[in-house]
Formats: sequence, structure tokens, C-alpha cells
Amino acid sequence: MKRRGARGFRALETEAEGTASSALFSPYSSVRIRCEKHAADTLSEALLCFGASSASMDEVDNSVDLDNTWITSIFTDDQDVNACISHAADSIGLSYTPKYEISTGKPCDWVANVQETFHPIEVTRGLWIIPKWRTPVDLQAINIILDPGLAFGTGEHPTTKLCLLLLHGLIRGGERLFDYGTGSGVLGIAAVKMGAAFSVGIDIDLQAIISARQNIALNEIDSNKMSVYLVRGEKGLPTRYESTSKNPEERTSANLELIDAKQSFDIVIANILLNPLLDLAEEIVSFARPGAVIGLSGILSEQVKQIKELYSMYLDNISISEIDGWACLHGTRKRIDDETMSQPKR
Repeated sequence: MKRRGARGFRALETEAEGTASSALFSPYSSVRIRCEKHAADTLSEALLCFGASSASMDEVDNSVDLDNTWITSIFTDDQDVNACISHAADSIGLSYTPKYEISTGKPCDWVANVQETFHPIEVTRGLWIIPKWRTPVDLQAINIILDPGLAFGTGEHPTTKLCLLLLHGLIRGGERLFDYGTGSGVLGIAAVKMGAAFSVGIDIDLQAIISARQNIALNEIDSNKMSVYLVRGEKGLPTRYESTSKNPEERTSANLELIDAKQSFDIVIANILLNPLLDLAEEIVSFARPGAVIGLSGILSEQVKQIKELYSMYLDNISISEIDGWACLHGTRKRIDDETMSQPKR
């Protein structure tokens, strides 16, 4: 099998602790999903975003089937497999829901599985991702201590590396970062450790917010340097930003703070998927001040053309970097009047 990625489980230090702890040793379903080869990479990543615990592509005999392949994914017993596969397929633009077959497995120690496969990663000289159960290789380096939990973002995937390398080249000290789709919080944590003044992240997944907050604590980052918010909305478009606090006043305050923060960030990063990048372009760009750098990833090299065509109305000086067939596009936000002139007339 060719492994594309995995999300591990860990005990949560919140009111969700009981649910997460039981998930550590819960029964699971192994799901084999048949899809076209050209979509296998992006579908694997989308499955992870929509609830799969791991995704790996099976090696198949090309002489038998030239156009299709199988993805094997693991789901915990409480996951809605059909909904996950349907949402994942829709998010990458597939016009159909792939066929799949399910088999049930015995309880599994997910923590042990993740700890066996997640090792320290040197992103570039002086920048490391360190699992919390490992000892840093270089104590003088910028070490991002990470427990990925249920969220995407271990630093292993090419798009995460591309975003980290972009931040490494941009941050000189004092920048304000907005992380659109924060996942494990790895990008925001890295930015603060590199010298950013503060980082704000949002995500649609409560487990991602919980994971990011735990990683913020692991890295001993103060709350006035980094915060993360849960997004609520319809059809993927955020309409409300919430603190995970139970205090209604704090939830209202969080919503107002993020609305007021638009057009104020020096760097905006969105490492998500093709369709959300297309659907949410105006929303993503809205957090950047004119002249700010916007980085977009989570896309294959062959999808860059679509992203570039759309974001050209918002960005100048567009550049593209690639690793292993995945891409990151970045550019500087145009002045508001220039954006207006660039938009097609209706």
C-alpha cells in the first residue's frame, strides 16, 4: 500500500474527553473505495478532512485496470462512512460518489499506531516538527511540538511543508497571520515561533480546534499570541465565528473580533482543498490588508491553473512552488480599487 496520510486519536482534556478516550480503542471499519487514478491523491486527503482516520492507496496491477485504483480508509465505528465519502468527493469536484465496500475490524490502539509512524520532521534547516512523544533532535532549532490528534496537519504532507517554507521565507518579526483552516494549528504555531506578533486560526471542525488548542499549550504559546475559533455557516461560507467557551458573552465577542479583524492581517494562509478555495475566495482574501501575502495550498499541480485564474483578480506577483505533485500559490493582495477593476463586469 502507498500511504497518503493518517490522523491519530488522543485523549481530549475537555468535556469531549470521554468520547475521545473511548475512540482510542473503539471498533473500526475498513473501507475500500474505488476511484479514478487521477483523483486518488486529492480524494485521499479529502477523506481525512471529512472523518477518515487514515487513507492509503492500494498498489494494483496496471494491466488489469488502467484507469481506476482503490483507496483503503479506516473509520471509527461512530463515523457516517457514506456521508464522509460523499462530502469528500463533492469537495474535490467529483460528479459522483465512488463505490465502496466495508469490513469491520476489532478494537485498535490508535495512539500506538500513530506513534509508530510519526517521527521528527526537518522541514528546512533549523525548523523541525517534533511529535510530543519524541525528543527534539536539535535543541537550538525552532521545534514545533505536535500532537495531531483528530486534526489534519502533522507536517508530513507536501502542502503543509510548502506552507511552512513560505512562512519561513516571509516572517521577519512582528507579522500578523491568519490561518484559514487551522487543523492541528501547526502553521500558526510555527509562525509565532518564527517571530510573528500573533496568529489567528479558524476551522469548521470542533476536533481541530481542540487539537490546535492542545498544541498551543504544548508549545507554551500565550493566548495573546495565538487564538483559534470554530466556524459556523451554511454551504461552507462562514456566517459566525465562535469561541469554544461556554460563556455566551465570549462567543459574541469572538464573532465581533474576527469580523472587525478583516483587512488587517499581513499574511493569510489557506491550506484546504480545491473547491473550498474556489468557493471561499472572497472570504479568504477579505482577511488580508492590501499588500499582504496570501498563500493558497491543498491543491495538486494540475489544479493551479483554476486557482490562478480566479485569484488573479485579487493578487499581484503570483508565484508557485511545488513538491511531489502538490502546489502552493502565493501573491500580494491588490489595493481594493484595483480588485474592483479586475472583477468581471456583470
